[in-house]
Amino acid sequence: MRIVLILLFSTLFGTLSSSAQESVTINEDYEVQQLLQQFIDINTAKSYVTGWRVQVVSTTDRQRLETVRQSIRSRYPYLTTSWVHNRPYYRLRAGAFATKLEALQLQHLLRQYYPGSIPTRDTEITASEIIGY
Repeated sequence: MRIVLILLFSTLFGTLSSSAQESVTINEDYEVQQLLQQFIDINTAKSYVTGWRVQVVSTTDRQRLETVRQSIRSRYPYLTTSWVHNRPYYRLRAGAFATKLEALQLQHLLRQYYPGSIPTRDTEITASEIIGY
């Protein structure tokens, strides 16, 4: 009796496992294919993403901006910096993050030497800056 049950179960599981290896084909409508291709084209054309940076200083004096930038580079050599000139202010920003929480962590670290640092939203961050490559 046990042998019969073992043969029955092995036959049943053998047929189930062989049927699980079949492939599935998906037939998309032409409109769906067009929308997917449009989505891919739009997203590959974007060279910038929206993210967060920490603004270290905002000043009208370009020399002060360069001094602070050199100070950051000597204290934190791994940290990327960039500056923006929106008349009349020069704004020095550090880091590139996907979330505000990550920017706040850097702000906490920088506050020891730069107490006026604040997290700011930036719409012109390259994806490689956020990833770190």
